[in-house]
Amino acid sequence: MDNFYALLEGFSVAMQPIYLLYALGGVLVGTAVGVLPGIGPAMTVALLMPITYSLEPTAAIIVFAGIYYGGMYGGSTTSILLNTPGESASIVTALEGNRMAKAGRGAAALATAAIGSFIAGTVATVLLSFVAPYVAAFAVQIGPVEYVALMVVAFLTVGALLGASVLRGLASLGLGLFLAFMGVDLMTGQQRYTFGSPFLADGIDVVLVAVGLFALGEALYVASRLRHGPVKVIPVTGGWTSWMKKEDWRRSWKPWLRGTFIGFPIGTMPAGGADVATFLSYAAEKKLAKGARKKQFGRGAIEGVAGPESANNAAAAGVLVPLLTLGIPTTATAAMMLVAFQRYNIQPGPLLFEVEGALVWALIASLYVGNLMLLVLNLPLVGMWVKILQIPRPYLYAGILVFAALGAFSVNFTPVDVFVLLVIGVLGFFMRRYGYPIAPLVVGMILGPIFESQLRRSLAISQGDPLALISTPIAAGIYISLVLIFVLSFWMKKRQRVMESAALDDESPQGKEVSA
Repeated sequence: MDNFYALLEGFSVAMQPIYLLYALGGVLVGTAVGVLPGIGPAMTVALLMPITYSLEPTAAIIVFAGIYYGGMYGGSTTSILLNTPGESASIVTALEGNRMAKAGRGAAALATAAIGSFIAGTVATVLLSFVAPYVAAFAVQIGPVEYVALMVVAFLTVGALLGASVLRGLASLGLGLFLAFMGVDLMTGQQRYTFGSPFLADGIDVVLVAVGLFALGEALYVASRLRHGPVKVIPVTGGWTSWMKKEDWRRSWKPWLRGTFIGFPIGTMPAGGADVATFLSYAAEKKLAKGARKKQFGRGAIEGVAGPESANNAAAAGVLVPLLTLGIPTTATAAMMLVAFQRYNIQPGPLLFEVEGALVWALIASLYVGNLMLLVLNLPLVGMWVKILQIPRPYLYAGILVFAALGAFSVNFTPVDVFVLLVIGVLGFFMRRYGYPIAPLVVGMILGPIFESQLRRSLAISQGDPLALISTPIAAGIYISLVLIFVLSFWMKKRQRVMESAALDDESPQGKEVSA
């Protein structure tokens, strides 16, 4: 009951006109960047972070949350009309939704994606509202030893399970830890990993790394793979009120609910991710389909859009559970939101609901409001989002590079930061080029200092005995759960690969156009 009253207080804040404007701005920007191929919510949060320093914490976090949810919504438009999923979580939507669009049913595909996203986002936010406080209440009991165990779980799962290669993921994580430890050791006062440069004595700002990897590196990578000529977008005809027929509603409502309850628990798992949830939802819908409906899979089945899009948005809400309660980001966008919290000297974790309760509940309430805004924006204004797809790519990515440079300079107002941005951006380009995931690097850099301080505290308490790190029941349980997470995650990855290969087998060689 206390959580319910706290949520009502959150609504009293989120419904204030100024915060409604911030939420509207966030979902507008998020939807726009979700529509544009190659530009995701993580890049947008990284680009806007230096600009939002003048905002108060509640306003800034509401903006970033709106971008996060809006990006999930907008990705379906690109996948359906352009067959170009901006993120791996939208691949399934592209497989079925684009075939519906080619068959003249793009409007129905967009409608079921938008409505399913709204239902899944709302139900998942309800679950977030009542699950997260209990997780936080349990997490308050953990000490330094248990926190070290949680960090190990975060490092190994994010490093090993994100990306196609375990070794490349761990290499990316190691690079992130190296950057995190660069600077002055706070306990000994000695410089480390600075190569004798005074500019590195204070370390590298995590915002520079984020903007360099997600904005500059991603822009260079996408620009290097651009195709010439106009972008061919499948037109959407008819008014939005007539898009969904009675048969479409009957075939969609069960996949919406199934996708929601598949996506949310997977989103709460470290390294579960929305992409795994969407493929599992697609597999479930394909298995449950019978007769003529089963034959439609691979040719434009509406269930193949409704279920995965619901799972995608439910997983997005699930990701916020470990982020808010444990301070552990399990996706690249969650890592950027953690950076946003830290820029305001707010550390997500077990005490967040007690120390910053008003901000957290205002954030959760804004998710309800943002979901409703997104439904209103996505259906009637789909024509505007389609026009955004026509923006010339050279202008778009030139603007990204300019904003990235200005944002890097505004961190400390030194030209050296722009040079560091360039170096990290080139590094990000080559990481994307050779298949090294970006998220483990960012997670390692963010959580590295926290892990070091908790590890040193644990060893100081135990007088240097390493066995103390596994001596408590909670720590031992966390390590056991790590093994279970690996087993379950590798099983889900295997299922995902099976579904990907099956989907690719069903694909015709014509019109295959996928952007990373």
